[in-house]
Order: sequence, then C-alpha cells, then structure tokens
Amino acid sequence: MLQGHQTWVFENRPVIISSAAVGGPFESKGKLAKDFDLLHGDLWLGQDSYEKAEKKLLEEACETAIKKAGLKKEDIQIFVSGDLINQIIPSNFAARTLGIPFIGIYGACSSSMEGLALASLMVDSRFAEFVLVGTSSHNAASEKQYRYPTEYGSQKPPTAQWTVTGAGAAIVAQEGEGPRVTCATIGRIVDMGLSDPFNMGAAMAPAAVDTIEAHIRDLDIDPSEYDLIATGDLGKVGHRIAGDLLKKHGIHIPEEKLTDCGILIYQEDQPVQAGGSGCACAATTTFGHFLNRMRKGELKKILVVATGALLSPMSYQQKESIPCIAHAVSIEM
Repeated sequence: MLQGHQTWVFENRPVIISSAAVGGPFESKGKLAKDFDLLHGDLWLGQDSYEKAEKKLLEEACETAIKKAGLKKEDIQIFVSGDLINQIIPSNFAARTLGIPFIGIYGACSSSMEGLALASLMVDSRFAEFVLVGTSSHNAASEKQYRYPTEYGSQKPPTAQWTVTGAGAAIVAQEGEGPRVTCATIGRIVDMGLSDPFNMGAAMAPAAVDTIEAHIRDLDIDPSEYDLIATGDLGKVGHRIAGDLLKKHGIHIPEEKLTDCGILIYQEDQPVQAGGSGCACAATTTFGHFLNRMRKGELKKILVVATGALLSPMSYQQKESIPCIAHAVSIEM
C-alpha cells in the first residue's frame, strides 16, 4: 500500500528469515568482525582478479543465507542484486552461478536497501514466496574503476572513505521467524552541485535527510519511535552534515539513536580517513550486525537509510556533479 508520496507500507510484513555477511582482511580487524559469517585473510580470495574475488564474496554471502534458511536454490523465485562495478558484473556472474531468476539493480551504495525494498514488495504482493537480496563491493576493484589502482599509491584527503570489501545477503519470505520489513521509503535524486569524488559523504548527506524527512512525513510518525536510525555510508563528514541538516529541518533525533554504517564498521585507529563506504558497507552492517542485535532482543525497531552516490568515471570526466539518493527500510522484531 502506498502511503503519502514515497512510502510503501507492507501489509503482510515480509520476514527476513536469514541473512549473511562476508568480509575481507580489513573488515576482520574492524569493530563488527564478530558479526560476519565468514572473513577472508586476503583480497584475492584465490582468484586472478579483484572483480572475480568480489563475485566470490557475493556468491558466498548468498549461499550462506540460503543454507541458514534451510532452503535450496530451487526454492527461491527471485534474486535481486547490484554492485558498483561496470554493468554490475559481480552480481550478473553470481546470478549465473546461482541459477536463480535474476533482477539486476543499480543504486550505488544504496543498493542494499533498494534491493530489500523491492524484495519485500514482491513478497508482500504474493508474487514470490522467497526472494534473495544481496550486494557486494571490493576495495581494490572499486579503487581501480573510480579512482586509481592501489599500486599507484595515491594519497587521499581526510574526507575520503574506504570501500568495504565484503558482501551481504538476506532471504525475504512470506512466513517464518525473524525481523519483519514493515515499510520502505523510496528516495529522490538530490544533487547539491558537489563534484569531489573524495568527499562523497558531503554529497550524499542531503539525500539521506530528504528521505528521512519523507519517511516521517508520509507515515506521520515521530523519529523517537525507532531504537536506531542508521545511514548507509556517509562517514564522519557526511554524518555530521546530516545531523546539522536534520536539526535545521526541525527533525530532532537523539545523538545516540542516529548512527552511520561507515562509522560503525571500522576501528578508530584503522586508516580509513572519514570511514567506510561501498555497497557492502550498509549491507554487511545491516544483514550482519543490526539483524544480529535484533535477534538478540537488543533492538526492536530500526530504520536503515542506505545512501548512494550515482557518479561514474565518465560523468566525473565530463565535469558532472554527483547525483545522490537514499532508500530507507523500516525493520521490526
């Protein structure tokens, strides 16, 4: 059911019956390491390219989620996934391995919640019984495409962020035990004219605020209803800007309830500049850490607002600004 202008309310409350998070060597040293199902000791994962390594990360996350649900690949009607690499090839090739009917999406780092919203819509409307949603990113693959290969050794400013190497996946079902997806607010493109790819937190913060504001307006709720509101990967810079903008817009969220996946995932002494980023940032934090806390009873109701910077190497070379988007999904235990 559509409520307001941008929010889908799921009357049947689809359930997340299983989820999985897989990470790389840097993530194994982060604050959320214990919430990963599998951690790798190197970036290559036994592959001969970083892109193939990312594909393997996504395959592992999906296969782990399927196993934890007690299902087989044949039980799942749709696989929804997207990533950062050209033509979403890690998702495409993982779908080839899985052999599940596939819908490819692209929302940059917002892809995890975009996928979860679409999966929940399909399950809620009874077009599917089980939908697998996943996404991935790889630090070295993303650096090679969007910036400079790691071998180049370029220095980055303090506003830059570290792309998470990992993958997250979840299975959304009509029935079962687990956290339930209650609604989703689909974001609009917000472009404030910023064009620095080394300061994407500042570019994405207004999109996060716009979606949070739309969510509250459409549902006519107070943000205090949530135990936690987490943005995707604004990092320290974008998180601070988002907090200031929310206050300016008259939206008061207690500091302890407003957090960011890019800040949570790494230790303070890890050299990640402003924090984590990438599709796997919100995906692993949500499908690992947050859902684990919900299953333990530590959180009852959360809003995950995954953010995405919709630039490409081509748009950057053509001096375009960075269009940004944020999709919000409400999850209750």
